[in-house]
Amino acid sequence: MNRKDEFLKMMYFRHACKIFDENRKIPKEDFDFILECARLSPSSFGMEPWRFLVITDQNLKDKLKPLCWNQKQINTCSHLVIIKAQKEILKPDSDYVKKMFNRRELPKEKIEAYLKRYKDFMQDKLDNEKLFCWSSKQCYIAAANMVDSAAFIGIDSCMIEGFEKDKVEELLNIDTKKEEIALLITFGYRVKPAPEKKRLSLEEIVEYKN
Repeated sequence: MNRKDEFLKMMYFRHACKIFDENRKIPKEDFDFILECARLSPSSFGMEPWRFLVITDQNLKDKLKPLCWNQKQINTCSHLVIIKAQKEILKPDSDYVKKMFNRRELPKEKIEAYLKRYKDFMQDKLDNEKLFCWSSKQCYIAAANMVDSAAFIGIDSCMIEGFEKDKVEELLNIDTKKEEIALLITFGYRVKPAPEKKRLSLEEIVEYKN
């Protein structure tokens, strides 16, 4: 099997798993691999505005389930990941932003130019809602890499937006002035075979301007 076929096989394997085998747990080395793929994900300006809360405690998963539309994925999964979109640290004058640019080890004038460009870019994104919107977009890049890397090693997943955000944040003691939940992802092993994958054809979704 060539590398393209291997990648497509992974894409066909991945699906939104609705119920997991409660008796199977993901080995630490496999989940560390998934987290490493998230860590290596690209982000706008290289700000890495995501933080990952990994929940394996069954009692906590049981408490979260009714706040997540009683979806079975929540408490049958092996690992539940809460992806938190950062806000406060992304403001242009924060020490975090300066640190992220300074790690590039560029000449001072180039660092200053990057900081100015970032500040100009962020001018219309400084209120809470817009900052969260921009940050959460980056979180979805990491989320996609997590579910694809999981599928590559035979682990199932389901990305979840169906939850009562305020109540989940309250339960988890999340300081929403600094960060908010972007989405949840459950990981584990399927109980039932995946349904046939349904997608629009390339002709329906792609156009070229030559």
